Amino acid sequence: MNTVAEDTVVLEVKGLTTHFHLDEGVLKAVDGVDLRLKKGRTLGIVGESGCGKSVTSQALLRIVPKPGRIQGEIWLRRSKGDKQGEVVDIVKLPDKKKEIREIRGGEIAMIFQEPMKAFSPIHTVGDQIMEAILLHRTEDRKEAYRLAVDTLVEVGMSNPEQRMNEYPHQLSGGMRQRAMIAMAVSCQPAILIADEPTTALDVTVQAQVLDLIDGLKQSTGTSVVFITHDLGVIAEISDEVAVMYLGKVVEYTDVDTLFHGAIHPYTKALLASIPSVSRRERKTRLDAIEGRVPVPMNLPQGCGFYSRCPKAQDGVCNLADIPLVEVRKGHSVRCLLVDA
Repeated sequence: MNTVAEDTVVLEVKGLTTHFHLDEGVLKAVDGVDLRLKKGRTLGIVGESGCGKSVTSQALLRIVPKPGRIQGEIWLRRSKGDKQGEVVDIVKLPDKKKEIREIRGGEIAMIFQEPMKAFSPIHTVGDQIMEAILLHRTEDRKEAYRLAVDTLVEVGMSNPEQRMNEYPHQLSGGMRQRAMIAMAVSCQPAILIADEPTTALDVTVQAQVLDLIDGLKQSTGTSVVFITHDLGVIAEISDEVAVMYLGKVVEYTDVDTLFHGAIHPYTKALLASIPSVSRRERKTRLDAIEGRVPVPMNLPQGCGFYSRCPKAQDGVCNLADIPLVEVRKGHSVRCLLVDA
């Protein structure tokens, strides 16, 4: 277990961009993102589809597909071996070298949205969990097998030794997600990135997966980056929240402030679209955000939310890019009309 103090920042992202240079132009999937993750805390990243959440998570592990290009800084406080406590910029690490391979899976692990795309269909679940353990924890296959079984037990998998010999397609959706979590946490990473891990699951299994991730965080001190479009999930699992829109963070604050004191018009619109018991009793329609998230390519200057914002002012919001400004301690907003 990492011995870093509770308030220590274990991951800090500064000016992160991920651009795809295409024939049609430059697609700015992530466009200047700043994030901070503290030890033992959960940072929720929320926004509509197409806002850059998943590409941000891929950038943190340097697994962005080509022709994506990553720039900026991703500072990681190392947590293992003789490099424990050392701070390194992941962006500057050479491709396919030992240090970046040690970090992927060993120090930062990822739970993907669709386990069937992450698991190999021709290898057993046990072999794939053991492969990660053999790479990062031990070279002894018997010990790796024992650790893999123990991890399956830890994530609440029924009949773990039987599951070790089964293939991904033989497991139910909930079991596959548990196996995916087991593979991610089998090497005891300091940081766990969960990219919409509950989206394809029914409500009961969703609750089990959330409880499982939160339990692992409490028992091991793991820090979590949790990516979702579901504000209900954010309310349940997050400590701090970054709201993303068009590749930028538009509001950044603690979870209580987000739900009781949100400022940015986009955040307010997301909150207004959440189903509630009171709305159901009044038989009123859900509030919807007009329009769609634009493709982040060849965009005009100004606020990215300008075309959909009910408060937008011509000559104010569409003249220049809007900076992310701290309006009070721990609460930052990208909007010129926060007092309007």
